[in-house]
Amino acid sequence: MRLLVLGGSVFLGQAFVREALARGWEVTTFNRGQSDRDEPGVEAVHGDRERPEDLARLVGSGPWDAVVDTGYVPRVIGASVAALAKSAATYLYVSSINAYPGFPEVPVDEDSPQHECAPDAGPEDGDYGTLKVGCQRAVEEGFPGRALIIQPGLILGPGDRARRTAWWLRRAAEGGRMVAPGAPDREMQMIDARDIAIFGLDRIAAGDSGRYLTSGTPANTSWGEYLGTCVEATGNKAELVWVDDQLLFEHGVEPWTELPLWSPLQEDFAAVWKPSSAKAIAAGLRCRPIAESVRDTAAWLFAPGGMDIAFGDHRGTGPRGLTPEKETAILAALDARG
Repeated sequence: MRLLVLGGSVFLGQAFVREALARGWEVTTFNRGQSDRDEPGVEAVHGDRERPEDLARLVGSGPWDAVVDTGYVPRVIGASVAALAKSAATYLYVSSINAYPGFPEVPVDEDSPQHECAPDAGPEDGDYGTLKVGCQRAVEEGFPGRALIIQPGLILGPGDRARRTAWWLRRAAEGGRMVAPGAPDREMQMIDARDIAIFGLDRIAAGDSGRYLTSGTPANTSWGEYLGTCVEATGNKAELVWVDDQLLFEHGVEPWTELPLWSPLQEDFAAVWKPSSAKAIAAGLRCRPIAESVRDTAAWLFAPGGMDIAFGDHRGTGPRGLTPEKETAILAALDARG
């Protein structure tokens, strides 16, 4: 199989590249050569997808059995689709669960209503989830019957720059009493980027098309397991101190932003961990234990250069995390309760 990955040097795109190479596929990557080094073993073509002449030069390296694309601006995606329409059999586009406006308030699946967005929209024409729908439309219209749409939920794994698991691991490595939000038995549902790549390449090999929501298997971890693994993976230096939602609200803690992944028991987050991957599971999606993903992320994060990549300057920096001063105040208030 011959695969073209647009990007391919960062996180999810890199996971697709590595999995394809492990299968013995021929892999071409197309990027500007700025985010990270090209993966050994690929045919690297450097260029800007917003320059027609660079796309025309890329086409000369084809054809391919499939394209993988993780972009988020519809008109940019559309230009790539138009350039590659005769050079690839399948176009796999990685969208997002944020394509569904009901998420995270209500459970969603592939039949849930999606945002409205034109396939030629620009970056100013909507938020991230809305633009992802426009990208889907651009791919589906340019590759009719040959478009494969993957819609991940919460992704984790080595190389993740979203500063969620990385933030918790860094905080756990600092040691001491650590605020743990909510309760240890609250269920979560996440998926490793490598499992998305495996599933996507399996679907390409099967000649599949259509849309798949890939949010992981139901209740595949809990807050207690997730944070407990973060503590264990960093040498058991931290002590988890469970703090209820109400006390966190009293101290003005912002869900998801100041405590990454914290989704309190309220209407706005009622179904954040309840999307359905049933269709993908029936088609062969398999998910490794989340504890394995956390440990592998820790190994990457604390290896030379990992911390710089995870917390360096880049688009979409993610949650900022709780300040030490605010954490201390919360713990003091908890202690005062007796």
